[in-house]
Amino acid sequence: MVGAAVQRGLIYAGSLEFLLVGLLLAGTPLASVALTTFLVNSRHVFYALSFPLHRVRGRLAKVYAMFALIDEAYALTATRPPESLSSRRILCTQVLLQSYWVSGGIVGTLAGQWLPGPVHGLSFALTSLFVVLAIDACRTGRNLSDPALALGCALVAGTVAAAQFLVVAMGLYLLVLLARHRVTLNRRPGHA
Repeated sequence: MVGAAVQRGLIYAGSLEFLLVGLLLAGTPLASVALTTFLVNSRHVFYALSFPLHRVRGRLAKVYAMFALIDEAYALTATRPPESLSSRRILCTQVLLQSYWVSGGIVGTLAGQWLPGPVHGLSFALTSLFVVLAIDACRTGRNLSDPALALGCALVAGTVAAAQFLVVAMGLYLLVLLARHRVTLNRRPGHA
């Protein structure tokens, strides 16, 4: 129980926590774990470009704000003008989000001990959540090429490297997105 709380407090990365458990239980080599961690969390590089870190006051507070930059914190700050966000508001939001995550994990761990046995099919709940989110994103119709590219990368990875499916699929998807970005930049007028 204490170990789970410490892990949730130090590895505050949402989806990576779920992947990390599976990778460690499978005895995945450390290099593959490191690459998967890098690929899963590489989206934070793009979050950081528009996250209002300049509004956070104090060196220690900025370090914590960078550590606690998760999808939800980004979503709550990205939609507001940076001038409307105080250092205190940003940090309080992040502390509350982390508190919810850690306490929810501890409650889940404790509640799980009281279950009479394995709950068949529960492991598919997270996959179902992401499927529903992907379907919802496709319904908005803003950009259907991203899910199509992701599916294509997953199919290639499943065919070429099934044993390292996740790492290969995510790496391939990252390369495809970088190539598309490069092509888009080159099409802009005045770009040398």
